[in-house]
Amino acid sequence: MPSPSRVLVTGASSGLGAAFALACARPGATLFLGGRDAQRLGLVADAVRERGAEAAIALVDVRDGAATEAWVRGAAPLDLVLANAGISAGTGGGQAETAEQARAIFATNLDGALNTGLAAAAVMRGQAPGADGVRGRIGVVASIAAFVPAPGAPSYCASKAAVDAWAVATAPVWRREGIVLTSVCPGYVKTPMTASNRFPMPGLMEADRAAAIMLRGMLAGRQRLAFPGWLAVAARLVGLLPAPLATRMLGSQPGKEPAASP
Repeated sequence: MPSPSRVLVTGASSGLGAAFALACARPGATLFLGGRDAQRLGLVADAVRERGAEAAIALVDVRDGAATEAWVRGAAPLDLVLANAGISAGTGGGQAETAEQARAIFATNLDGALNTGLAAAAVMRGQAPGADGVRGRIGVVASIAAFVPAPGAPSYCASKAAVDAWAVATAPVWRREGIVLTSVCPGYVKTPMTASNRFPMPGLMEADRAAAIMLRGMLAGRQRLAFPGWLAVAARLVGLLPAPLATRMLGSQPGKEPAASP
């Protein structure tokens, strides 16, 4: 299976996005790295270039649909796109989420994924298919949190559930057009986003390992890639419990810090 030559990644300035960019970096590849921190993007671009790839950075706010679409179209043609940008926050001391926090999480995690994925699909429809019939591959980052209604992070779980459901339902239709869409549902990954978690994180893995799993799964054409598998199964089982019981189980765990972090 050939490695992608032209790759676009949102949320590429740190964490999983940066690790994924490095996983794709090789001589002959060109990476388009989007984020909101120019300094950190520059550092990632330097690391990509050290691996022999070319890198172009752009300050992009994925909540801005028009700006995101213009950036994606300007990077065409594209072999692989990862809609990774996201924020995470929760509740503190059993308090309800603020309206501002809830809207900010949905705007980035859901609208941002749609703005990126829909623009990428439009670009790929105009590309010639390869020998395997594939015009391009798109991954949208959801989470194993999509499978559980955790009171400590309601908007995060709900936004990721929406991303996952949209991608899994859309994937078969897009596949007939030669576009491979994957819902990427990682468990706990050691990144700045998880640093504020105030609870045990079973299966916590390094970002470079998670990125390698993601790249393999996307190139293999997985419709949903949830890992580690045992944690995904456990989350599914909890999600199938009667709501009051699941809420009691999940509500007994401390949440995240209330402040969102990109």
